[in-house]
Amino acid sequence: MDLDVVLSALTPSWTSAVMLLAFFTYLAIAGSILPGRIVPGVPLSDGSRLHYRCNGLLALLLLVSVLGISSWMDLLSPAAIADRGLELLSTTFIFSVLVTLLLYISGCGSHHQSSSLKPHISGNLLHDWWFGIQLNPQFMGIDLKFFFVRAGMMGWLLINLSVLAKSIKESNTSTSLILYEVFCLLYILDYFFYEEYMTSTWDIIAERLGFMLVFGDLVWIPFTFSIQGWWLLYNEVDLTSAAIVANCLVFLFGYCVFRGANKQKHDFKKNPKAPIWGKPPKVIGQKLLASGYWGIARHCNYLGDLLLALSFSLPCGISSPLPYFYPIYLFILLIWRERRDEARCAQKYKEVWAEYRKLVPWRIFPYIY
Repeated sequence: MDLDVVLSALTPSWTSAVMLLAFFTYLAIAGSILPGRIVPGVPLSDGSRLHYRCNGLLALLLLVSVLGISSWMDLLSPAAIADRGLELLSTTFIFSVLVTLLLYISGCGSHHQSSSLKPHISGNLLHDWWFGIQLNPQFMGIDLKFFFVRAGMMGWLLINLSVLAKSIKESNTSTSLILYEVFCLLYILDYFFYEEYMTSTWDIIAERLGFMLVFGDLVWIPFTFSIQGWWLLYNEVDLTSAAIVANCLVFLFGYCVFRGANKQKHDFKKNPKAPIWGKPPKVIGQKLLASGYWGIARHCNYLGDLLLALSFSLPCGISSPLPYFYPIYLFILLIWRERRDEARCAQKYKEVWAEYRKLVPWRIFPYIY
């Protein structure tokens, strides 16, 4: 592709800015007014808890319905996002930079927060902007970390649906593309069905909100996770029946491990005595779960996540490494995050963590790593 054409396509426009603003405005309003279960987050260092309205599934279904009706009435092209993909990418990137600068400035000027919410300033401007200085920044009563993750997941689905619409419009829809679309749809719907589990994840309880998370949620998730769909839109892949079955098995196994591990940990945090696989849970030091998936590997949920990422790429075949960028990137990210989590847990739990490591020696991949 000609460089001038790419640069032209990457140039932000007022149309892309309005589309992005409309999307965020809808999420803010829908997240605040639509009915949903109010879920308490994990206790903070001062004993307080944030509360989250988990109505993401309803907000998503309503948004897709409104967009579908608008397309049916010829008010909006269903391929509008796919037609402006690079343009929306650059616009979202600029938005991420501006948001994180505002977060840094507001954090530096904050002096009246509780001890658990006070900004942590290292003195290194680049470090603080990248990793963030506020743990749970709020805007008009909206928890921004929770909001941005929701935006990223919904944006991913909207991009996929628009790519599918464009493939139908251009009469080049393939079995491979449909397989990818179905896997992603199930994964995203599952995320919103179990949205409350997000409140006990590392991102929400431990990561500060800076460019790393904002960029990851708003740019990386929707635009990088959809690379396979874009690739299949312009490249034909014929899968054998055996390849389709194998791909489905990878997805199902990955989903069972991913969802099962996250559910076990979330349920354990709510009720430490809840049975795991029909048996009383084994707990180390009355703090660390060592039963079920968490008795197999210390970060078994990462294994499920990696298998799911691989299943999204397998419909693309093996003719190009490009569609495998996401699982490769995720592998590197999770290894890095696992090391950081290990260090944090060793400092927090001390000898209890050492005992847990002896009982569960495998980090992510049983009998391998």
